[in-house]
Amino acid sequence: MDYRLIVTAENEGVRIDKLVCDCIETLSRSAVSQLADEGRITVNGAAVNKKFKPKAGDLIELDVPEPKKLEAEAEDIPLDIVYEDDDLLVVNKCKGMVVHPAPGNYSGTLVNALLYHCKDSLSGINGVLRPGIVHRIDKDTSGLLIVAKNDRAHIRLAEQIKVHSFSREYEAVVYGRLKNDSGTIDAPIGRSKIDRKKMCVTDSNSKPAVTHYKVIDNGGGFSHVALKLETGRTHQIRVHMAYIGHAVAGDPVYGPQKVITELRGQCLHAKKIGFVHPITGEYLSFDSELPDYFKRFLSKNEIL
Repeated sequence: MDYRLIVTAENEGVRIDKLVCDCIETLSRSAVSQLADEGRITVNGAAVNKKFKPKAGDLIELDVPEPKKLEAEAEDIPLDIVYEDDDLLVVNKCKGMVVHPAPGNYSGTLVNALLYHCKDSLSGINGVLRPGIVHRIDKDTSGLLIVAKNDRAHIRLAEQIKVHSFSREYEAVVYGRLKNDSGTIDAPIGRSKIDRKKMCVTDSNSKPAVTHYKVIDNGGGFSHVALKLETGRTHQIRVHMAYIGHAVAGDPVYGPQKVITELRGQCLHAKKIGFVHPITGEYLSFDSELPDYFKRFLSKNEIL
């Protein structure tokens, strides 16, 4: 795939890796750097390195190779299945498991396990690397998520998420004592311009994001909170809690620089899920027990 960019006066003197990354959202800074190292970025016909600073009017051309076609493979990995029928299943995902294959994680994912368990009975709407995946939770977030076994179920479940009739409730341990015992965080979320791997509260290229919270208990400099999502933006809970000054404990991305290593990631659990069955019309709801890592942290900090 080829890209062509004309440098504007506003972008004159900006490093080419940053300039290209800002202009083409599908390319990360590291991917652009690699393209430069491979001689795939030229300015006015000449290959340049990633530090090159073009001038206004310069023509930047990128030769981006087509991505390799990858297919997820079935793997015999144990799953904690809370509910299953011919159309869907609800899985209680363990902390540390990636939901679907991606660079650096092509095996050991939830999708690999689902392919073994369900065989060919998974919806294909999200492609070969995300079969059946209607919504996701982060690698180090534990808890409930729903998987569609066919396209009809997938489409109807996705519509519920779109109109916010799909109920999702989480529990988390966050830093500090919240000023109010309950409240709503209504702040739009978009990708950070400083670090494109992170999300942030911003009015630029953002989407509405609403999180409701309620304090369950306090102790040891932390608060145990229940959170209900009204929207489902990437990293929404983690970004919103950090935004109000109460980052999720153990969060290596949005929390303090001194990370609580014993948690091995954020202390966040997708505890409840509720939805209308896409075929039968019956309302289903599920509530999962807090995992051991979560309960140990509550006990250690006397958050009763």
